[in-house]
Amino acid sequence: MLITFFKLGLVSFGGGYAMIPLIQTEMQNHHWLDINQFTDMIAVSAMAPGPIASNTATIVGDKLAGLFGAVVACVGVTLPSLLLILLVGKLFFKFQEHPIVKSAFYGLRPTIIGVIAYAAIKFAVSNGIIGGSNFIDIKSSILLVAAFILLVKTKIHPAYLILASGIIGVLLF
Repeated sequence: MLITFFKLGLVSFGGGYAMIPLIQTEMQNHHWLDINQFTDMIAVSAMAPGPIASNTATIVGDKLAGLFGAVVACVGVTLPSLLLILLVGKLFFKFQEHPIVKSAFYGLRPTIIGVIAYAAIKFAVSNGIIGGSNFIDIKSSILLVAAFILLVKTKIHPAYLILASGIIGVLLF
């Protein structure tokens, strides 16, 4: 488990949401979770404070091996970032004005947005929301659009929106 989550932490760029497809693939490859369990864990991880990747790793570790598994998975997924950010942070501040570094970041920004969009689409497809038997019904569609509009038009914190949508889900479904 430590190696799996260390590898995920090492190769995942673009933040926790960009890691979701990679975590999902590993969970399925190891037969640790089915898609419904994984989807529920992502929802819980998104509601909890802190980074979604470490939250998800912690929940998976706990499910597989209790408290020890939670610690191992969380350390595994966060250790590469800690080590890399220490190294990159030192180098970045030293060379941040260098034309090559500036150019690299101009290339990275749109790619990271693409990776996050891919994660959202893959998550929707693998859960049957797009092109599957779990296609969003009218109530879910309204909730999706309302959530999107609230995020775009207001300064509502996503955690409040997620909490509210869970309550609405209990009432509607």
